[in-house]
Amino acid sequence: MLPSDTVLPVLIARQAAERPDAPYVVDAETGDTWTYRQADADADRWAAALQHAGISEGDTALVMLPPCTEAVAVWIGLARLRALEVPLNTDYVGRLLRYLIDDSQARIMIAHFDHLSAIEEVRPERLHTVVVVGADELPESSLPLISAQEFLGRADAEPANVPPPTGRDIASIIYTSGTTGPSKGVMVTWRQAELTATAIMPSEMFGADDAFYSPFPMFHMSSKGPLYAVALLGARVVMRRRFKTDAFWDDVRAFGVSTTILLGAMANFLYQQPEKSDDADTPLRDALLLPLVPDLERFKKRFGLQVRTTFNMTETACCIVSDGPNLADETSCGRVRPGFQARIVDSDDVEVGPGELGELVLRADEPWTLMAGYWRKPEATVNAWRNQWLHTGDGFTRDEDGNFYFVDRLKDAIRRRGENISSFEVEAQVNEHPDVVESAAVAVPSEYGEDEVKVVVVRRPGTDIDPAELVEFLSGRMPRFMVPRYVEVVDELPKTPTQKVRKVELREAGITESTWDRELASTR
Repeated sequence: MLPSDTVLPVLIARQAAERPDAPYVVDAETGDTWTYRQADADADRWAAALQHAGISEGDTALVMLPPCTEAVAVWIGLARLRALEVPLNTDYVGRLLRYLIDDSQARIMIAHFDHLSAIEEVRPERLHTVVVVGADELPESSLPLISAQEFLGRADAEPANVPPPTGRDIASIIYTSGTTGPSKGVMVTWRQAELTATAIMPSEMFGADDAFYSPFPMFHMSSKGPLYAVALLGARVVMRRRFKTDAFWDDVRAFGVSTTILLGAMANFLYQQPEKSDDADTPLRDALLLPLVPDLERFKKRFGLQVRTTFNMTETACCIVSDGPNLADETSCGRVRPGFQARIVDSDDVEVGPGELGELVLRADEPWTLMAGYWRKPEATVNAWRNQWLHTGDGFTRDEDGNFYFVDRLKDAIRRRGENISSFEVEAQVNEHPDVVESAAVAVPSEYGEDEVKVVVVRRPGTDIDPAELVEFLSGRMPRFMVPRYVEVVDELPKTPTQKVRKVELREAGITESTWDRELASTR
């Protein structure tokens, strides 16, 4: 049996005993500090109340809370009962929210007051209790509501003794975005979560005095990983509900932040801000970038940072990582991490050679270090694990030295004039334009068959991008078949709360009245 001494609920109790007054979570918006002792006690209160409400080992419980200490306490409290946390995307409404409530099989939900109207609208008959956080008074509702204060007050101070979970037990069921079909609940094990955490914040690089900045949602490993990582070290997380460019450096300085993750366009948002003489004069010394930015050396020098990178998805545990800040180049995700195996294969699962495009598939040396499967979806689990390798759905190449390179989500690949085009590579070139903050490249139907390339760009505030000038800028930087035919300038891209671009919306929008057409412009 796998040991339980490094699972998060046990770590919290240990840190509470060894360093009770050390901060575990700091709220960047209020400045409030939540110590390890408070975290341990609050987790026990939630465990006792949940147990009193009938939750026991193997039961699921829905959690729809923003990043806050209550969300962490509920997560750890459920774990102490060996129950299964199902954190929901707080932006979900309507049919998708109803589907997840039903699919989870949960009978109880812990939700913030702000989300009650969305929950009530879908009329979830199966819920017998909705615990409301963040409300002094409860509204009239058809839902079975109870305030968190009353719910916690109904139980004894401590839950009945339950053996702690081990590494093979489920830490959370985290639903994927569902862009290729119904959302799937990834059963994340505690061992998988631990290995994700140690990649995010390696113990050889950090210690108890460090602080991790986390403006990420609780239904994603970008938030859960840091909470696990700092508990391994006795360090602290500085939590903000959402990433805000104009608050980032103030938070870093005010709370002594030493490391963070910069997901998606976050690094570019920071880089596009006007330069200041003290840009490098901050306590932030390290950042995990996913992906790396094009002008990486200037980015590092400007902000005085060492930069690391990795490739990860909810189903995995950062199986490919850079050698700390020793990057192979500005585009590689790194090499295979010890304890894992990686191959790049064709459609028949036959391994391809260096430089050839294929699908990345993964396997672990230890049990329970990759997902335990998809919740209530055995066929999807078997398909993902076909031939005993976990299929990522991502197109990759590798070089002779074993460095891995992300090319594109296989479903996002664009085929034009007989050539396969990586939307990721198109975006990297577009983002080098000085007036572009971020971009998304998608396929749109061509009247000649196959696809045409469309780029949707977000301009830097105070600038006005001329599509013709952008295309001219790109023409000298990429092959002719990659140069976009269509350009659309927008104020912002549709995003998930984890800062991933919702390309499905852009593909569905297709050619709009605001879309500039290179071929039409050339005939005028």
